[in-house]
Amino acid sequence: MRPLWLEAFLDLPEDTYDAGATFWSAVTGYPRGPQRGPEGQFATLVPPEGLDYLRLQRLADGPRIHLDLHVDDPGAAAAEAARLGASVAPSPFDEVAIMRSPGGFVFCFVPEGAGERPPPRTWPDGHASYVDQVCLDVPPSRYDAELDFWAAITEWDRLDPEPGSEFGRLTPGPDQPLQLLVQRLDDEQDAVTAHLDWSATDREAEIQQHLAAGAVVQGRFEGWTVMRDPAGLTYCITGRTPGNRPE
Repeated sequence: MRPLWLEAFLDLPEDTYDAGATFWSAVTGYPRGPQRGPEGQFATLVPPEGLDYLRLQRLADGPRIHLDLHVDDPGAAAAEAARLGASVAPSPFDEVAIMRSPGGFVFCFVPEGAGERPPPRTWPDGHASYVDQVCLDVPPSRYDAELDFWAAITEWDRLDPEPGSEFGRLTPGPDQPLQLLVQRLDDEQDAVTAHLDWSATDREAEIQQHLAAGAVVQGRFEGWTVMRDPAGLTYCITGRTPGNRPE
């Protein structure tokens, strides 16, 4: 079931959609494509090179992140995911299977292909950055089952948390735009959620760029800074090197 391509959807509320879409276009350097879909609810952030992997949706349930997994046969992939513990949700689109993971995280199987991974964006001051990771935020009671599930449906290289660590990881090949970090939360919550992680060669320069575009800092830690965008979506800026995959 290894996905051909992994794509992150930024699901933003109606009242903050335009502000959020403008912000993400500015900080990625990717122009926003035209609104599309039956209700004009979808748009794509279009990289100058490579295939897009960040899309926008106007959604009452936002702000949140969901994932689209590009596969040859969404129906077959949905059946296999259900066998592994996922549930199928009603879908308004014939060829799209809307799923919930065992921990309740929303994702979709879509009948789209793969492409070339976009390169990191280099900014005028010389630093480079890239949205290269989705972090699944998993309540402790659901952690083992959720990591097992995502390892099974992606078939990516798996790294379990080391003793004392809350982070596991699923790493694809270099052709994929996004990898998965699987974080064990300290506290219980109703369902698994997710946030995006940036890599940047100069974390402070990247933070300042996001602040100028309208984000706010929520917390600073040794390896990452927690931010919130104008639509209310939380994400992190890290000091990891863009384009590198951890061993």
